[in-house]
Amino acid sequence: MLLCADGSHHSTAALAAGVALLDPATPLVIVTVMAEPDPTLVTGSGMAGGVMSPEAFDELEVEAGTDATAIATQAQRELNLPSADIKVLRGDPAASICMLADEVGAGAVVIGSRGHGGLKRAVLGSVSDHVVRNAPCSVIVTGPKGGAED
Repeated sequence: MLLCADGSHHSTAALAAGVALLDPATPLVIVTVMAEPDPTLVTGSGMAGGVMSPEAFDELEVEAGTDATAIATQAQRELNLPSADIKVLRGDPAASICMLADEVGAGAVVIGSRGHGGLKRAVLGSVSDHVVRNAPCSVIVTGPKGGAED
């Protein structure tokens, strides 16, 4: 079972509601996706040169990985799931979650929904919407109070 954490209080509350629906013996993996720095910071955009050295970019990548690990570890602690594994993914959050679910043969993905309205969702897209449509397994979308959201 994959538990998708983004570091927000809302996400942790939604995951707690989802975990409450599961058999306590279910093996869990807490997943977060690190924000990858933009490589054009080093290479430039074609119209302008880079603004960062390769060394500084590498440090930024390490920091992003550290931050993502901290998010997953915090969710593990707040959910009181010391035996849950932690996975830090890279890339597009929705696609990365679906690929991991396929790779590990996940029985389900538990993910929170912020409940964005139709216009905001249409403009920004939604990680939970993409996962619902593309995951190779069942998806449990929860709100912070445990009710399923659209």
